[in-house]
Amino acid sequence: MSEFITGPSEQGLYRLAAGTLLVAFRGTAVPEWVLRELDSGLGGVTLFGFNVADPDQLSALTARLRTAGEPVVSLDEEGGDVTRLAYHVGSPYPGNAALGAVDDVELTRSVYRSIGDDLARCGVNLDMAPDADVNTADDNPVIGTRSFGSEAALVARHTVAAVHGLQSAGVAACVKHFPGHGATRQDSHLEVPLVDACMDLLHERELVPFRAAIEAGTMSVMTAHVRVPALTGDLPATLSPAALTTLLRGELGYDGVVISDALDMKAITDAYGLAGGAVLSLAAGTDLLCLGPIPTEDDVHAIIAGIVAAVRDGRLPVSRLEEAAERVSRLRAWFGEPRQVTDGENVIGLTAARRAVTLTGSAAPLVDPLVIEIDTPPTIAVGDVPWGFTPWLSQAEIVRVKPEAADVPGLVERAANRSLVVVVKDAHRYELSQAVVSALLAARPDATVVEMGLPIWRPDAAAYLATYGAARANAQAAAELLGV
Repeated sequence: MSEFITGPSEQGLYRLAAGTLLVAFRGTAVPEWVLRELDSGLGGVTLFGFNVADPDQLSALTARLRTAGEPVVSLDEEGGDVTRLAYHVGSPYPGNAALGAVDDVELTRSVYRSIGDDLARCGVNLDMAPDADVNTADDNPVIGTRSFGSEAALVARHTVAAVHGLQSAGVAACVKHFPGHGATRQDSHLEVPLVDACMDLLHERELVPFRAAIEAGTMSVMTAHVRVPALTGDLPATLSPAALTTLLRGELGYDGVVISDALDMKAITDAYGLAGGAVLSLAAGTDLLCLGPIPTEDDVHAIIAGIVAAVRDGRLPVSRLEEAAERVSRLRAWFGEPRQVTDGENVIGLTAARRAVTLTGSAAPLVDPLVIEIDTPPTIAVGDVPWGFTPWLSQAEIVRVKPEAADVPGLVERAANRSLVVVVKDAHRYELSQAVVSALLAARPDATVVEMGLPIWRPDAAAYLATYGAARANAQAAAELLGV
């Protein structure tokens, strides 16, 4: 316990400050320092792919966490490209873009109910999903297939279905990224993105899914590290009282838990630091502060000390911490309500992926196929999750190439007298990938192109498949459509 705890009043303040944090740690076992801090009031943890080996291990990890209380145990399980449960193999569920393309809200509810059941069986009680961003920027580097689509009404109805699905399994939904990350062209992991929209446009577009989710009873909402000059001025929304208190709490009437996006993202740390950002976010109206994998035990202690100091010098009212604690307490009480978790083999993910995949043109039967997968760098939000056709095209030769190093003449020669399948992911964002595909199609116009991101750039191929995501389920569905 920290050295500045000298008595009950200090201890109570420490517990209030610690109770606002969701910390992360490396490895598949809980460090002792996390257990000690949970015993001293820590709010909970956020888990990542490196914390998960398999369901049994994760269940044991969350059970160990609960020996020190009733923590919030959260992770990002969006399905599709962003997965923590299946980080090492790829998700068995298609992501939001695929579900939005199908546009069957009952299917979306069923997929998220199944995700919720998976999480509940492993002891996770809060899912930092669904993504409610209206993705209106084609070249958005961080949202893309994580969004249900580019139309506010469509995103709203599927966000509601996702919230209902998760919460029917007893897992709290966390609708993100308020007030909207879909119109950005920068990644908030690296800088502060800009949403250049007036308040009328925000109400007509970005805020529609959040309003619907609030009416649907979402248990939590996540902030965005985006700057909306018409709303937040020069501040990112995570630190903006106008966004979190005036708009979200006041105008939209939300009284659930507000969770920050990861405070160790450069959009916050570069300008405000960890402790400084924590204090400003709490003052703006956040209840739980999410910390990513960068902060250490010492950093966590420094953040708590910074929050305590801000209370002592009047920058942060203690009533703000008490209000946050009361909301988190209500969330924990909701966790404890009895619910039924379903068992059995899940097939809804593949069913959804099959319904999402589309084929333009005619795909001829594969003959000794050569599959060329054009490598796409992973985003920080997704991480290095496997994608592509291994193991679904077992009879094919699969080659992964970097676009800047692709030997197109050699690949064309290698594909002679064979079926050629070219696989890309978000090709519209990478000119080099487009150039490689175009060169291959110039030599082999009979080739099949498979787009495993958003199907925005569509080359003239004999057959064009769009999967709306690169999850394991998407790849299997596409392989089936190719005749495997």
